Amino acid sequence: MTDVDAKLAELEARIAALESQRPVEDDARGFIRYGGSVDLGGQIDWTIQYSAGAVRQLPAHARVEVLAALGHSVRLALVEVLLDGARTGVELAEAVGLSSAGQLHHHLRALTSARIVEQQGRGVYHIPPAKVVPVLVLMTAAADIAEVLR
Repeated sequence: MTDVDAKLAELEARIAALESQRPVEDDARGFIRYGGSVDLGGQIDWTIQYSAGAVRQLPAHARVEVLAALGHSVRLALVEVLLDGARTGVELAEAVGLSSAGQLHHHLRALTSARIVEQQGRGVYHIPPAKVVPVLVLMTAAADIAEVLR
């Protein structure tokens, strides 16, 4: 089994485990569904669904931490850079115009704490494959709420 095959199998197992924990039954109010198809060195397709009533019962603290992390223009810019692939801290700082390592680490700490970004190796950061579509959905939903897409 190649490294890519092993990683894909691990990702599929993790997604299956997560989906088994999510309430998917419809209630009288309907359901919320999102999904995507992304090529990250191998095609990943999935759909996530919650009953409408269950959405409000998801842990608020985790949702607030994610939204707060993405709610800063520098952190959003870092995420946009990382959507194109892993980058070193130096590359990230340069890409978003940060002048100090301290500023970069402050913003990366918020993104890693919210589990949006992970460090892979010394000083290299990436968005885990299973988080790419949810991050893109959040970015698109925010633009839709702001009526940027209309």
